[in-house]
Amino acid sequence: MSNQQRKSRLGWSLDERDPKFIELFMPIWEWFYRNYFRVKTDGWENIPPEEQVLIVGSHNGGMATPDMIMMMYDWFRRYGTERLAYGLMHPYAWQVSPEVGKIAQKTGAIAAHPKPASAALKKGASVLVYPGGQYDMFRPYNQRYNINFAGNKAFIKLALRNEVPIIPAISVGAHETLIVLGDFYEIMKQLNNMGLPWLYRLDPGVFPIYLGLPWGLAIGPLPNIPLPVQIHTRICKPIIFKKYGAEASKNRNYVDDCYNLVCTYMQQEMDKLAREVNR
Repeated sequence: MSNQQRKSRLGWSLDERDPKFIELFMPIWEWFYRNYFRVKTDGWENIPPEEQVLIVGSHNGGMATPDMIMMMYDWFRRYGTERLAYGLMHPYAWQVSPEVGKIAQKTGAIAAHPKPASAALKKGASVLVYPGGQYDMFRPYNQRYNINFAGNKAFIKLALRNEVPIIPAISVGAHETLIVLGDFYEIMKQLNNMGLPWLYRLDPGVFPIYLGLPWGLAIGPLPNIPLPVQIHTRICKPIIFKKYGAEASKNRNYVDDCYNLVCTYMQQEMDKLAREVNR
């Protein structure tokens, strides 16, 4: 296998997950859960006690993604660290910092690619995916209650091929732990075309300007320390499609319909949660 092939398969292994390593983080996550973000959550009865599911979330709060970590904590404290679950993480994470990638793998992170994701489901695990990726996590502050999956339908095909229900996960508050003012990606792309290299030579897809810690004013998709804003999370009722299987996953119109169904339902639930929190 060439170096390029090895690099492209970083994060594919399902064997790095370490329940005892996860348990080491539980007291730290608990402190943030109870004292820093003061999390309120509901809807966990919508997750079957034993069946595997594909949890689909909306990414919030920049690279810190505090609601994702708080949902991970909620999962582990309810079901234990032994119940198999993996989370899909952008492959760039392993290229930018292999050390961080290795730590994330021990908590259950695998590369966001159809093959390791399908392998996890075939292993009997549940999988957590944030289809919007960087486009979602750095969406402008005035869109903080919007579901933005950026047209990424791979998660629909994953659910159809592996015949698993989708469990939507939403949150309010996490996208106020930084204030994204706007996205200047198109300007930076022009500069890149003129010879200015991307950091780490990786095209980030977004180039936000945001207010947040520790920078004050940050330019670019930099790591952030989330502000201590209260987070409300909700696990919504399962979405079960009419048809499953390989053939269904290859039907473009059907995949589009399923995608629109998920986005519409999650937006409705997000609007409802935002009204409840802000009233």
